[in-house]
Amino acid sequence: MKLYRFLTGPDDASFCHKVTAALNQGWSLHGSPTYAFNADTQHMQCGQAVVKDVEGKDYQPDMKLSEQ
Repeated sequence: MKLYRFLTGPDDASFCHKVTAALNQGWSLHGSPTYAFNADTQHMQCGQAVVKDVEGKDYQPDMKLSEQ
């Protein structure tokens, strides 16, 4: 099964830690990161897609992707 997640967060160290944690759990970067201004919060936001192949499991819509 191939899994996809889109990680988002504020433009600070917490976002880098979120991506680093995903990479250390076997996820791989997919595409380029994004960077956008959130007019509601008046802050910059980051985003990065990650993917992961998991053998021996079938996708279920109710599964928590971050726990795979």
